[in-house]
Amino acid sequence: MVLPTYNEIENLEGLLDAILEALPQAHALVVDDGSPDGTGQLADTIAAREPRVAVLHRSAKEGLGPAYRAGFRWVLDRPETDAVVQMDADFSHDPRDLPRLLAPLMVGADLAIGARYVHGGGTVGWPWYRRLISRGGTTFARTLLLLPYRDLTGGFKAWRRELLDSIRLRDMGANGYAFQIETTWWAYRRGARIVQIPIIFRERTAGRSKMTGGIVREALVRVLALRWATLPFFGREDRSR
Repeated sequence: MVLPTYNEIENLEGLLDAILEALPQAHALVVDDGSPDGTGQLADTIAAREPRVAVLHRSAKEGLGPAYRAGFRWVLDRPETDAVVQMDADFSHDPRDLPRLLAPLMVGADLAIGARYVHGGGTVGWPWYRRLISRGGTTFARTLLLLPYRDLTGGFKAWRRELLDSIRLRDMGANGYAFQIETTWWAYRRGARIVQIPIIFRERTAGRSKMTGGIVREALVRVLALRWATLPFFGREDRSR
């Protein structure tokens, strides 16, 4: 489990308890970007008494993408890692869904995406404009990048180790939620077996959302850049990469 955090002190301990209850065999890595509210220190306290929890401290808030890239590299350096799950640290993703998310990897899938916009999925507690931004972002990315998946902006995913180790993490430039689109895009281009698992996404009840207008703008620009890079005349169309 890779959990990027920034000011999640109200959620962290309960979330880790719920994760380890749902998946007793799991290990969790908290990637804290120097949270001023003490989230990193709380994570250290929990890790001192719970051997299944580790903490990666980063000096400053740099965005979701860099935090995930650092966390993924940390867990991939551990040979005992078989699968990697990414999820939000605010209870928007239900830890009780973890066994369902991981199940496809046991029968041949390379990546399982927790999808809000498939039959059986949905969102709870979001205002209309958040739903519009989220669904509009997925539609925009699906259309330009020719991807068949119905939820490209969500961050609840389970990766087979070999796939995550093979995609170009160091080449990815996205800092915000565009990182979610970019990683799925790279997985698709490598011919990965990708499945969608319906989930219910719930708005956080504690802490503050990290969504900003800059994050939305970055996602739009990054999708355009990815599409440009795959145009035939640009000479970079290569599904094997």
